Amino acid sequence: MHCVDVTSRPDGKFSYQVFRKDPEDQGRWTLVGDHSGMHFQTGEEAFGEAARRVPWLADLIISGPV
Repeated sequence: MHCVDVTSRPDGKFSYQVFRKDPEDQGRWTLVGDHSGMHFQTGEEAFGEAARRVPWLADLIISGPV
């Protein structure tokens, strides 16, 4: 019920945002971390930074999908 979106920007760089989906939100994704002001040269760099800053993503990478 969590999501990290890595997006390409018009300038060719990348950024990311963190979302969650809870039942009380009627199934809509809710922005919980806007990191779109951070710019990365590649999508992999953006994802790597997300993995360092988003605890649940780091845990998922270490333990693997549930």
